[in-house]
Amino acid sequence: MRKLMMNGMDIANDLLAFAQELVRSKSYSGQEEQVAGTIAAKMEALGFDEVKIDRYGNVLGRVGDGERIILFDSHTDTVSVTDEDLWDVPPFSGEIVEGYLWGRGSVDMKSGASASIYAAAMAKSQGLLSGKTIYVSCTVDEEYCDGEGLKHMLEECNVRPDYAVICEPSANTIATGHKGKAQVIIKTKGISAHGSAPEKGVNAIYEMAEIIQRVEQTNLELMQKGGRRGTLVMSQISSRSVSLNAVPSACEVYLDRRMAVDETEQIVRDEMDRIIVGKNATWEIGALHRTTWTGEELTYQPFHLAWEISLNHDLSKAFIAAYGETFGHAPERYDFWDFSTNAVATVGLGIPTIGFGPGDNKLAHMRNEKCEVSQIVDACAVYTRVINKL
Repeated sequence: MRKLMMNGMDIANDLLAFAQELVRSKSYSGQEEQVAGTIAAKMEALGFDEVKIDRYGNVLGRVGDGERIILFDSHTDTVSVTDEDLWDVPPFSGEIVEGYLWGRGSVDMKSGASASIYAAAMAKSQGLLSGKTIYVSCTVDEEYCDGEGLKHMLEECNVRPDYAVICEPSANTIATGHKGKAQVIIKTKGISAHGSAPEKGVNAIYEMAEIIQRVEQTNLELMQKGGRRGTLVMSQISSRSVSLNAVPSACEVYLDRRMAVDETEQIVRDEMDRIIVGKNATWEIGALHRTTWTGEELTYQPFHLAWEISLNHDLSKAFIAAYGETFGHAPERYDFWDFSTNAVATVGLGIPTIGFGPGDNKLAHMRNEKCEVSQIVDACAVYTRVINKL
């Protein structure tokens, strides 16, 4: 395993022990208080110059005080575990078995958080902070509200980074962007009537039936496009009636629309208009409302365009050079995430953003989530070198 030197000592095992500690701290969305305290305490122990927990429950640590500002962000919340008895290794044990850290959050994304925290501390100890300020954020409620915790933290703490690194899992492959996302609610209206006289009413489910077919057809058309393409999925349906013996007066579906880089907001809006045309239906962005562990309210409007950073950007060049020095060869490929991340907050503010983190993202949210420990150590080494080069 690679050595990580700080103050003349190899701290790789300390890093892994901290990642284990974070996995053992259950932190479902809205329940991140314990892990926030653990992270803040570790930042202070590692000699961060400033550590704070904002009113939303986000942890922000700082080293250095230079003009060039670099942010490393990870979310601390995880999805829940509903099948704990079926895991090969208990999901909150934080055990290392056959070279992997096991448990919920090991991939998504406590390993990346641990690596970034230790990288900032290493950069300080190695004297790499001249002219730089490094922020490491560990943010809340990402699983429900991409970017909301980070957006509020940057605003409240008055931080405007020059560069942002999203430490989501990429198997230590440089991720140059990710797809956009729109979450849409379509509602149809009907007229209630007794089930024995349906002709006197208008069935809102039947009104939705053709819309369902249009959604499926739209996705088929999207899937026929070459290269990176968008997708459309109907993920939920419900109806409302005064009883089981009545014609339903309302029906509602939830759509998940993923967008390619060349797709605009207007394209999606026109698409939704076509899907409901001629029907007694409306559509709207499916806003979500959440409460953080500190009691603060979040309102999330899930409509974000795709983004991609050029490989010729200074941030990309720094990562490519750091990758080469760490692994002894240039990157063989680059990733483009098909899921959304907290990058929607930084990209939305016009901040150059890139992704890089340990763990196979296909194992996120799954039973037997596990992260290769060598990737955690290697990610820390890459982050440290990136700080040096920016």
